[in-house]
Amino acid sequence: MQATPATRFIDPEVLSRISNLELLARSVVEGFVSGLHRSPYKGFSVEFLSYRPYIEGDDLMRLDWKLFARTDRYYVKVFQDETNTAFNLLVDVSNSMGFASGKVSKLEYAFYLAASLAYLIVRQRDGAGITFFDNKIIERIPPRSTKGHLNTILTRIEQSSLGAETAMGKPLHQLAEQQRRRGFMILISDLLDDPEAIVDGLRHFRFQGHEVIVFHILDPQEVHFDYDDVVEFEDLETGEKMLVVPDAVREAYLENLERYRSTLRRECALLRIDYSLLTTDQPLDFALFNYLAARKRLM
Repeated sequence: MQATPATRFIDPEVLSRISNLELLARSVVEGFVSGLHRSPYKGFSVEFLSYRPYIEGDDLMRLDWKLFARTDRYYVKVFQDETNTAFNLLVDVSNSMGFASGKVSKLEYAFYLAASLAYLIVRQRDGAGITFFDNKIIERIPPRSTKGHLNTILTRIEQSSLGAETAMGKPLHQLAEQQRRRGFMILISDLLDDPEAIVDGLRHFRFQGHEVIVFHILDPQEVHFDYDDVVEFEDLETGEKMLVVPDAVREAYLENLERYRSTLRRECALLRIDYSLLTTDQPLDFALFNYLAARKRLM
């Protein structure tokens, strides 16, 4: 039987049954790259990871003639020292990331995404690093491109857990100051914080010359608010509880959410920052494709 988007192995609920994070990341990435070969997105084939189109003036000795014979296009081999861009994965581990209406929490989804991106980045011969933060920087691992370094990142993801409350401004500004080498900053967060503080931190990245990609991770219920009966909500960061009648607040909640997201989308667009909303029931290939598209466009 042919797999459907709901049942294929990169579905988050299926991934939650894989205990080894390296196996999970490899399965996601290799399946994704194989899928690109069968898709209409020819610009994102595996050649994109290790070749670039010929530009007038390039050394003809570096042309790949076998690839030319297959594609009738000129590609130049790109070596590691020419492509070693620094990619920094910034993972929000604040308490709000622990919410889950289904089998996969926002934090688990963020970890799956970070592991898969790290695997893909190193596969591209670029440098991957990772930072865990809540209201402060908890741990920072600078970017490197070796297989051993990838294993270090995956191990630290497996060992990480929920932190404290959300306050993104301070850690984002600290990271902007610490990461002086220009590269990519990939923020993975539910962004449940003051939008002005978030945007100000992102603006600092851009001021330092970094390219920025934002993956906004939300639970499906946070997006659709499909509750039927009276439900008790608990603030995961303060412990405050509240009984809510969904029908009485749904319209106002959805309007406020859309207003908030519109602010983030608009501010990111003004800063030339790639913004993508992901829900924890979406297969990870959607995120990986957005990453490749942003990388190709911004580099």
